[in-house]
Amino acid sequence: MRRYHLLAVSLLGVSTMLSAQTVLYHSKVIEPKPMSLAEFPVSKSYTDGMKVIQADFSDPDVTAFTHVEYAKKSGMALHLNILTPAQEIGAVSAPKYPLIVYVQGSAWMKQEMHSMPQLIKMAKKGYVIAIVEYRHSAVAGFPAQTEDTKTAIRFMKKNGEKYNADTSKIVLWGDSSGGHTVLMTAVTVNQNKFDDEGQDKDPISLKAVIDFYGPTDISKMNKEPSTWDHITDKSPEGMFLGGVNVLENPDKVKPTIPMNYVAQDQTIPPILIAHGNKDRLVPFGQSVMMFDALKKNNKDAVMYQINGADHGGAPFWSKEMLEIVDQFIQQHLK
Repeated sequence: MRRYHLLAVSLLGVSTMLSAQTVLYHSKVIEPKPMSLAEFPVSKSYTDGMKVIQADFSDPDVTAFTHVEYAKKSGMALHLNILTPAQEIGAVSAPKYPLIVYVQGSAWMKQEMHSMPQLIKMAKKGYVIAIVEYRHSAVAGFPAQTEDTKTAIRFMKKNGEKYNADTSKIVLWGDSSGGHTVLMTAVTVNQNKFDDEGQDKDPISLKAVIDFYGPTDISKMNKEPSTWDHITDKSPEGMFLGGVNVLENPDKVKPTIPMNYVAQDQTIPPILIAHGNKDRLVPFGQSVMMFDALKKNNKDAVMYQINGADHGGAPFWSKEMLEIVDQFIQQHLK
């Protein structure tokens, strides 16, 4: 009995000693708490020989969320690639950024989402960018691409908070066939046309639209010099119409022309158009026709001719051009 009694006393002593050490340890611990970077104290630790440089915040990080499924249509899963300014580590709350929904051009064929690196430049300026995959012409012709864009916008409206998007500030942007798609989306969004969900059930409001060298009347593409066939049933435009000759099917062409939806009594968001005057694929005159229709009907529009530029490429992603786009967007977000 005595042996067990002594053991109990000994264990009690160890317990008391450990408790005292734990109290001493906790007295040296700084409990974690949420703080912004501005509030967080500068470390006082120092060692001889270390070098010091000043933090440069001029080139912010961007986070990419790839292959985010937003719908299934015609047996095809459709995805978004989403770019968002990186959230500050340890931030109590994240700021919200205007949302750009971008439609990558592809001659309406299967898209290669190769504009993501260039669009990072815009994300760094403070935008969430959702790059849309649409049904390509081998799966579904017109108006599937416009329908899919509206579906993608509504997906981002419902899920934008996950990506720090301010979905009260939505901008559309597209290049080439994506330019045509965003124009068609913009001029029909308030007419309840080419819409799987319905504008009356789930309204879309657009602050601004940017069209980079999009076709606007596919029946007139070969009325200017071009390196591509735009007429036969195997041409991109023919496939877009369902595999038919473009000039032999004016009734199929007519609903694809965005100018046909521009009217004085129609509400259309502000539109910026940019096009190179040496475009070998989509003639420059295609943008002139669209701009003329907008001006004739007193719509808010601006057009930039990029002298010497071809179909896309570096001139459209230059510092000057991106600044023009950024200023246009900011002007219409107010």
